Amino acid sequence: MMPFSCGETSWWNRMSDTLTAELEKYRIGPRMRELRLRKKLGLVQLGEHTGLSPAMLSKIERGQVFPTLPTLLRIALAFRVDLDYFFRKNEAKVAVTRPDERVRLPIPGGSSPPAYLFESLDYPLADRRMEAFLAFFPKGGPRSEPHRHGVEELIYVVNGQLDVVVEDEAFTLSEGDAMSFDSSVLHSYHGNREGDCLAFVVTLT
Repeated sequence: MMPFSCGETSWWNRMSDTLTAELEKYRIGPRMRELRLRKKLGLVQLGEHTGLSPAMLSKIERGQVFPTLPTLLRIALAFRVDLDYFFRKNEAKVAVTRPDERVRLPIPGGSSPPAYLFESLDYPLADRRMEAFLAFFPKGGPRSEPHRHGVEELIYVVNGQLDVVVEDEAFTLSEGDAMSFDSSVLHSYHGNREGDCLAFVVTLT
């Protein structure tokens, strides 16, 4: 391969500067930082959710590094937002999600069976104050890892049974039961061993 000539190098540098300037308009780093702070996550915690190092996440937030699309998608999934959130100039005010458009994601990823799978119901709304999703707990799935997030959570069991542990107190919810609690404390879920469970979950951030 022939080395770049002076003219080609100058052209590439100008193109690189132009691309950088255009990317900066989308404020990917600041948007990511706003999401992280809204969810009260540290860089280390976000790194655990995305598999990215805290140092790399910090560089992205400060605009020192622009993430690749696969990296940005991992970040978007961790925040339960659509990838368009980072490129949207006019944020959506109304969101309609169709069943065949939603993606069912396993938690934790790669496990078989997972503790549960969820479908975000409101991901197109960028600046939402709540998150709503359907959670599917397969028969024989493990208990989810204890976790905390946001300020409040509501669970409504559509069908089946669901065990929920909030701090050290255990509850069993059956079809039609609803439960709300302070989600900033440790909690976990476990589907009933006798069958699948489907629940509607809303969290306030």
